[in-house]
Amino acid sequence: MTSFEPTLEAAHARLTAVNPDVYARTRNALDGAVTRLSPYITHGFLSLRAVYEAVHARYPVDAKHKFVFELGWRAYWHHVWAHLGDGIHQSIHTGLMPDESYQPDMPADVLEARTGIPAIDLAVRELYETGYLHNHARMWLASYLVHLRKVHWHAGAQWMLGHLLDGDVASNHLSWQWVAGTGSSKPYLFNAENVAKYAPAPWHSPGTAIDSSYEALDLIARKAGPMHDRSGLHRTDAGVQQPDLRTRPPGASWIAPDAAPAVGRNVLLVHPWTLGVVPLAQSADVVAIGVGFAESHINTPWSERRWRFVEEGLLAQTTQLWWGNASQVAHALRDASSVSWQPDSHANEALDRMQALPHKWRGQPQAVQPPQAPLFETVETYCPSFSQWWRQTRIAV
Repeated sequence: MTSFEPTLEAAHARLTAVNPDVYARTRNALDGAVTRLSPYITHGFLSLRAVYEAVHARYPVDAKHKFVFELGWRAYWHHVWAHLGDGIHQSIHTGLMPDESYQPDMPADVLEARTGIPAIDLAVRELYETGYLHNHARMWLASYLVHLRKVHWHAGAQWMLGHLLDGDVASNHLSWQWVAGTGSSKPYLFNAENVAKYAPAPWHSPGTAIDSSYEALDLIARKAGPMHDRSGLHRTDAGVQQPDLRTRPPGASWIAPDAAPAVGRNVLLVHPWTLGVVPLAQSADVVAIGVGFAESHINTPWSERRWRFVEEGLLAQTTQLWWGNASQVAHALRDASSVSWQPDSHANEALDRMQALPHKWRGQPQAVQPPQAPLFETVETYCPSFSQWWRQTRIAV
């Protein structure tokens, strides 16, 4: 099973192991040489530029290389998020059927990994046990849920986001829309033959509901109501229990914001998406405080596994962990000499709200060390497709 340590050392060890040519050849296979860098990118240990520069230094890759292309997809999803904002939680355009044709809740047999389809049940188990899932398996899960079980893509996206250590709102939700056909020109479908081509033998699913032609599956996807084959619901085993998803950290490590450590100090706030700011936290002039904003999690609960990943990453470099809303954090910082942080789209709403409240610290919040420049040049106008965005951007120098 895949494991991830929330440290810079672990992030750089994975980065050092990347071979972009082997990645390009094998990335579609579940046992292929994928990078598994995504949790470290999502939580701020690595930037896209740092990844590109480290790989390019050992294996010079041009802008057309598949590895660079995949980095571009992540940047593109954030381009869409920057323009649509909360609109990415709604269908960008109509898919195969109207939104109301899909059910808003996850089926119990999927949540409990007892559909009777090995490719689906093993994907769910791996997601729960590791907090990670190969991209191909994510696409199979999403396609099965949306097109065969008629679950609304947003319900599936929210569920998967909570369990993924690399759960990035833009990449996750827009990928689900790409599969659903609400954010792409056509829906993504798969069948048992596709699974057999790219997955190990235990995942193969002959004789199940997905063992059909693409034409037959397309007809099911275009009709209201879930598929008729529900044989998996009659399995005698109990499946597995879904780990709880929580809107706040478990345990007692996080405390209410406390003004005492901030009085007269230069404070660096380290939030869950900037776990790689260790060099900043080591400055003698700066007190680093880990902070979680309730506003950032009320609609996106996490598994305990993901909370622990973030907690361990924060405890490695901060004096204490705060949990509260923007108003409580701002009040605790009222007598700080200065307050700084690194921005991230997941936390910026809460940080902006905190900054707008009355405070006494001098000057505007500013990162002690600005994040690296973006890897790709900014495209100012909204691009509804990746190909349109890709034609307009380039590696920033």
